[in-house]
Amino acid sequence: MSTLKDTPAVRAAGARKTRAVRPAGRDGSRLTRQQSRAGWWLLAPALLHSTFFLAVPAVAAVFLSFTNYDFSGAWQMIGAENYVELVQDTRFQAALRNTIVYTIVVVPLSMVLALLIALGLNQKIRGLGFFRTVYYLPVVTATVAVASVWLWIYHPSAGLANAVGSLFGLARSEWLNDPATALPALMAVGIWQGLGAKMIVYLAALQGVSKELLEAANLDGANRWQVFRNVVWPALGPAHYFVLITAIVQTFQVFDLVFVMTKGGPVNSTTVLTFDIYNNAFEGLRLGYASAETVIMLVLIAAFIYLGGRSQRKDQDA
Repeated sequence: MSTLKDTPAVRAAGARKTRAVRPAGRDGSRLTRQQSRAGWWLLAPALLHSTFFLAVPAVAAVFLSFTNYDFSGAWQMIGAENYVELVQDTRFQAALRNTIVYTIVVVPLSMVLALLIALGLNQKIRGLGFFRTVYYLPVVTATVAVASVWLWIYHPSAGLANAVGSLFGLARSEWLNDPATALPALMAVGIWQGLGAKMIVYLAALQGVSKELLEAANLDGANRWQVFRNVVWPALGPAHYFVLITAIVQTFQVFDLVFVMTKGGPVNSTTVLTFDIYNNAFEGLRLGYASAETVIMLVLIAAFIYLGGRSQRKDQDA
C-alpha cells in the first residue's frame, strides 16, 4: 500500500517544485553577489580614506619612530633611541600622566552627565526642541571659539567663575594660572563641550527601547529604578560601547583647548600627548622623536579601548 508521499501526483509536484526552486536559487546567489559588489563600491571611498589618511600615516609613524628624521634631507636609523629618550623625558612623563588623568576623569563623568540629560530630555516636557538644541550647540561650535569664551569665564579678576564663586564666599582662584586647578579647569570645558554628542546617542537609544518591555515591567509593579536597571540599562549596551570608544579617542586627541587656553602650562601641568607631539614635530623639528610619542599614544588608545570594551561586555553579561 503506497503512502501519500509516494503517489505519482506527489512525486510530480515535488519535481515541479524542485525545478521551480533551482532557478530561484541561482537568481538568489546572483543577487547576493550583486549586493556584495554594490556594498564594496559603497565602502570604497571610506576604505580609500582610511588607507591613505589612517593606515599609511600609522605605518609611516612606526617607521619614523626608529629614525632621527628632522625634515632635512639626511636621516638615519637609530633603533630604539627615541623610545629610550622618551622614558627619561620629564616633559613627556608629564604629558603622559596628564593625558591619562584627563581621560580617566572626563570619559566617565561626561558619559554619566550625558545619560542623565538624555533621560530628562526623553520626557514629555515643554520646549524640548529648544533644550536639545542648546545642549548640542557646543558640539558644532568651533573649539577655538569655545576656548575663547572659557578664557573669559576663568579670568582671575573679570571672569564669571570667580564672580559666581564670590557669591558663595569662595576665594578668588587663578584657575588656568595655578598648576593645581589648570587641568581640572580644562576637564570641565572638555566635559561641557562633549555632552551634546553623547546626549544625542543616548537619546536615540532611549527612544529605541521596547515599549512592550516597558509596559510589561510597569504591569508587574516595577518602580522607576527597577525599570531603568532591568529594562532600560541593558538596552543601552550598544550605545554605551559607542560612546565609550568615541569618548576615549576624543580625550586622547585633545589639543585645541590646550593650545588656546594654556599652551601646556603652567609648569607643564596641562601638557598632553598631542600638544607635546606638536611641539617636538613642528617647533623642535624632531619628527622621529614625535613619531615615537605618536606610537605610544596609539598603543595607549588601543589599550584603553580594549579595557573599556572588556568592562562593557562584563557589565552586559552580569
